[in-house]
Formats: sequence, structure tokens, C-alpha cells
Amino acid sequence: MLRVVSEESTRGELASTLDEICREGARRMLAAALEQEAGEYVAALPGELDERGRRLVSRNGHARPRTITTAAGAVEIRAPRGTTAASMRARDSASGFARRSCRRGAASPRR
Repeated sequence: MLRVVSEESTRGELASTLDEICREGARRMLAAALEQEAGEYVAALPGELDERGRRLVSRNGHARPRTITTAAGAVEIRAPRGTTAASMRARDSASGFARRSCRRGAASPRR
């Protein structure tokens, strides 16, 4: 039969282990919720295409890890990244700016 050890020397270790289990559970739950939300968002907009026929909303890997403070303690997560129409316009305009400004003798862009 199993019994709970209540010695002072192991109580701190047990609490530490339980804290780790809680933090890992919180991290997994947050990661699963973020993945589901990103997947649902992308799945809801499959027909959104730009003028070249590319999807305006798509998955794009994961963001850099960051730490979120929860009731279970600090938890490090990697949120899914997505590409949207706004981010694609920003990318296209930035790459166009780089091409224009790097050519020899190119005039500076007008504002």
C-alpha cells in the first residue's frame, strides 16, 4: 500500500515537484489553446487571396519564446505565427523599398 510521506526533509522536494508539474501543465494548455486558435483562424479564411492568387492568411512557424506569468509561476511558451494581408503588404513594401534604394544612383523614395 502507498502512503504519503510527511517528513520535513521531503516536504519541500515534493512541493517543488508539484510546482513543476503545474507549470508544465499550464505551458501545455496555453500552447494547445494558441495552436487551436491559430488553426481555426487560418481555416476560417481559405478563400482570401491576393491579386497573385496567394493566400492572405497562412501559418508561418512560431514566434520567439517568451515568458508568461501564471498562477502556477513563470511559463515559457512559443506562440504560433501567422501571415495576414497587412503583414504581406508591409513585407512587399519593405522589399520594394530595399530594391529601389540599393540600386546605384537610385533616387530616394518620395513621401
